[in-house]
Amino acid sequence: MALYAISLSLFIALDLLWLGMIAKSFYFSQLGDLVRPQPGWVAAGAFYLIFIAGLTFFATHPANLSGSLLKAIVLGAAFGFVTYATYDLTNLATLKNWPITMSFVDMVWGAFLGAAVSGAAVSILKYFS
Repeated sequence: MALYAISLSLFIALDLLWLGMIAKSFYFSQLGDLVRPQPGWVAAGAFYLIFIAGLTFFATHPANLSGSLLKAIVLGAAFGFVTYATYDLTNLATLKNWPITMSFVDMVWGAFLGAAVSGAAVSILKYFS
């Protein structure tokens, strides 16, 4: 449960920083009228809760059991890449004018975010244990 809570906090902070400040204009330029004026917070909350459950199950928990920070980073990157690629490539395959550049950036972000959150969460838990 501690890994989940740590991961959720880190993930939300990093993702909101990315979406709200760093890459905000990029996403607006890529998606145009598809972007809502305000996020759908219920759907966003559900995504965060489900994504972190998967990250915990597939990355941070196994890495924590093995005591390997590298395992946390690699598994987190893989999980982030696969989940973000599922979203982006499905949109690329099914939606008209879905921007390939945005898909590429988003998949890289998913891999980075999964790696960073997993590595940090395992490190924080280890430090305080």
